[in-house]
Amino acid sequence: MAGDGGNDRRIDRAVRHISHRLILIITAVSGTIGHAPLVQQDSFRLFRPEKKDKAHMTVPIYSMAFTTAPLLFHETMMVATLVAAEPDWSVVRAQVLADNRLQMRTDNAARRIFTEITSRLKQLTPAQLDTLLTGNRREQNYLLWLAFCKRYRFVYDFAVEVIREKFLRLDMELTYAAYDIFFQNKAEWHPEVAHVAEATRKKQRQFLFRILRETELLTGDNQIIPALLTARLTAVIRADDPAHVTIFPAR
Repeated sequence: MAGDGGNDRRIDRAVRHISHRLILIITAVSGTIGHAPLVQQDSFRLFRPEKKDKAHMTVPIYSMAFTTAPLLFHETMMVATLVAAEPDWSVVRAQVLADNRLQMRTDNAARRIFTEITSRLKQLTPAQLDTLLTGNRREQNYLLWLAFCKRYRFVYDFAVEVIREKFLRLDMELTYAAYDIFFQNKAEWHPEVAHVAEATRKKQRQFLFRILRETELLTGDNQIIPALLTARLTAVIRADDPAHVTIFPAR
């Protein structure tokens, strides 16, 4: 009987030891999962920090008014050429509006489009503007994409976090669902995104896909086109900020 009691005590100690180890393991696993939850959707992943850290994070304020005008390749090149000859933007503005160089039906429309064009061109460095005027059509398209992304940080982040990440994983299809997931993720942290109406969100999505096609970074059936960055284009982009290269689907 005494031997049976000793065995029972040993078994009891072993059970308590195993239970303690299990609690430690479960606690560690739970802490890891709770600290960095990961959501896998539409073949790309979005990292979601804990909401309790939101108050301590600094996030940019997005301008969501990026549907004013499409790429406007010819109009933008015309304004860029005038600015190269006359660096005073106000003089160029007066000339463009007086001669209706943008071929708009109303003065208000001309002023709005000119303002949008200049707001994008002003994102480019002098070296980038020079390359815009002297480069080939692909380089020009890429620089206009760079200007557009720098003007609208929401688009910039979409290019980096979704388009390039898909490209790096060899997932070349850019779906509307990918945009919607990105939009919803940003809406959790940006009130200016959350307040966008459903109809406006769909318009912005369609507009952005159109811009990507115009810059030859997306096919008509929404396949990502790898960017072919020339050495001189890469140089003027990196001289501005090496991070800007990541808005392109390239290695």
